[in-house]
Amino acid sequence: MTAMLEAADTTPIRSRTAPPTWLVVALACAGQFLVVLDVSVVNVALPSMRTDLGLSGSGLQWVVNAYAIAFAGFMLLGGRAGDLYGRKRMFLVGLGLFTLASLGGGLAQEGWQLLLARAVQGLGAAVLAPSTLTLLTAAVPEGPARARAIATWTAVGAGGGAAGGLVGGVLVDMLSWRWVLLINVPVGAVVLAGSVAWLTESRAGQRRRLDLPGALLVTAGLATLAYGIVQTEAEGWTAAATLLPLAAGLALLGLFLLVEARATTPLMPLRLLRQRPVASANAAMLVSGSAMFSMWYFMTLYAQNVLGYSPLEAGLALVPSSLAVVAGSKLAPRFMPVLGPRNVAVVGTLVAAAGFGWQSTMTPHGAYPTEIMLPGVLMMLGAGLAATPLASLATSGAAPGEAGLVSGLVNTSRTMGGSLGLAVMSTIAAARTAGSPTPSALTDGYALAFRVSTVMLLAGAGLMLLWLPRRNTERAMR
Repeated sequence: MTAMLEAADTTPIRSRTAPPTWLVVALACAGQFLVVLDVSVVNVALPSMRTDLGLSGSGLQWVVNAYAIAFAGFMLLGGRAGDLYGRKRMFLVGLGLFTLASLGGGLAQEGWQLLLARAVQGLGAAVLAPSTLTLLTAAVPEGPARARAIATWTAVGAGGGAAGGLVGGVLVDMLSWRWVLLINVPVGAVVLAGSVAWLTESRAGQRRRLDLPGALLVTAGLATLAYGIVQTEAEGWTAAATLLPLAAGLALLGLFLLVEARATTPLMPLRLLRQRPVASANAAMLVSGSAMFSMWYFMTLYAQNVLGYSPLEAGLALVPSSLAVVAGSKLAPRFMPVLGPRNVAVVGTLVAAAGFGWQSTMTPHGAYPTEIMLPGVLMMLGAGLAATPLASLATSGAAPGEAGLVSGLVNTSRTMGGSLGLAVMSTIAAARTAGSPTPSALTDGYALAFRVSTVMLLAGAGLMLLWLPRRNTERAMR
């Protein structure tokens, strides 16, 4: 089967001149920037959304989680669809759906309309995101050039998450919260037009039935699990309203694994997880993503709710962190040939843990350099250093016929970890705050979340040291 897929993948779908490599990388990175930007751009707009649409505290979490869970849950389906039906086609379908959902969210008049639009945005992103990495890896041969291209993709993606605070702050202050979504419409249209004109089509193998039951099960399982975690804030960990969705979510995820083991064309072939680079790198992404993703959420809330920053000031306060994550992503390929991908990932994670530990000492009257800027730089410099070698290890041995699937798994692990991590960290912070809106209580809650993240990152560094292969020469698929 692998041989058949490899042969099919080497046959061009259309007889047209291939575009320059830099153009493919630019378009792929533009798509990745948009989908990652929308994970974080809403953070500074949350207080305005709450006032305008009457959202509850848990509703605010779902503005972020509705997007992240749909994104994570359907990304494996999006990656497989790209392999079977064409990477360019799925890139265009995902980008079009994402752009239309952004328009709907920007025009929402009720809270449920906004949450629905965010979920559809996540679905579009799930179709789009795997194709961004697959188009890039198909255009650049494996080796140092591909490592640099992946570093650029990682930097742009990380920069999208980091720039969300600044972009959102500018738009909320100058226009309204609606423009954090509406801005995607003209940008998406431009990228869509460029992609139609310049990208070439490719796919792997013959068209086959997609594993839609698997996608629905994993998405429903993640959403139910996240709902159960969020319920702990109001009901506690032992209440039926918490235990039932937690048990149902785990059962759905277990059923997903059972379906995948028996399916003739599974969404997630479980044999991939028997390959050390794939399994270890994705596990590391899951753990680190669950710790790091909530950083932007809590930092913007701390800046606005405790220190009294405006949305624009909160966005500007995180600019050094945005630059640090890009710098870390671009530095990683320089260190990887010398230290090895595993060691670079471990060092990056430890640097991030130092930043999270520092941030956990925040106070209600903190000074910007020591309680936002410097710890933020450490957190995101480490995140950038760790992300590139992990992505490189996870995709280094992918057969051409499964490149989209492996790319989707990389994004799924990071985003799934982030969405569940945000639910857990938000619950931990809310439990410590105990409903008090005072700056001191809020600070205590945010600080506890950063302490828990620090412990998780240290555990993640140990996991990487023990499990990741020393080099990315080990072939994952044979």
